Amino acid sequence: YAHAVATAAARAGAKVSLTVRMDPAVKKAIAKIPETAWEKIEYTNAVFDEESGKWISDAEVAEIGFTAFTSKKKAERITGRLVVRRIPELNKAPAEQETLFDAHRFHAFFTTVGGTVLDTVAADKTHRAHAVIEQVHADMKSSALASMPSGKFTANAAWLLAAVMAFNLTRAAGTLAAGPFAKAETATIRDKLINVPTRIASSARRVILHLPKDWPWQTQWQRLFDHLYPPPKAA
Repeated sequence: YAHAVATAAARAGAKVSLTVRMDPAVKKAIAKIPETAWEKIEYTNAVFDEESGKWISDAEVAEIGFTAFTSKKKAERITGRLVVRRIPELNKAPAEQETLFDAHRFHAFFTTVGGTVLDTVAADKTHRAHAVIEQVHADMKSSALASMPSGKFTANAAWLLAAVMAFNLTRAAGTLAAGPFAKAETATIRDKLINVPTRIASSARRVILHLPKDWPWQTQWQRLFDHLYPPPKAA
């Protein structure tokens, strides 16, 4: 959310959709949105809420006209729309201290795309689509890409390729296991489905895995195992 970015896009004839900081001007604009303007929105793919650390699939959205970069000269200011998504604040203050920003958590972005091109809901869904790839980046940076880059370009390229393959395979495992692992980070999948303490035994030329007793992830692990190694079909 920078003036240089928005003006460069405008000079090139492009529109912008930029996440804004919750500064006083933005909070003031949000406070002016009438309660009747908020409408329900459901996301086909859940959106990750960084503050609560949870995935959400529904929220409310609204918009209000907004002039960005008011600290600049009048001719350099940019007018557009402030589109806001709000979700309930689960850790709000006691009732006697409630305010607008205690009751809900707000995420806003500024866009110069006209309402006839994208209405409020469509604009929000389009903007939030970037969150999926950002979560992939965050996931990989906290695991395989934590020590990159190295001093050799070829080593970086090879390591990145291996990291992407590992990420895709791990996420595929989580999807097959389903349940809480369908949208879990790869670190969670590795910790609870892959790095499992197991005693290996053999009997009658068969390998037997003795898994933990009363293991909370038994159902998901078994589902994943059956996908990869389905039982033999009856003759």
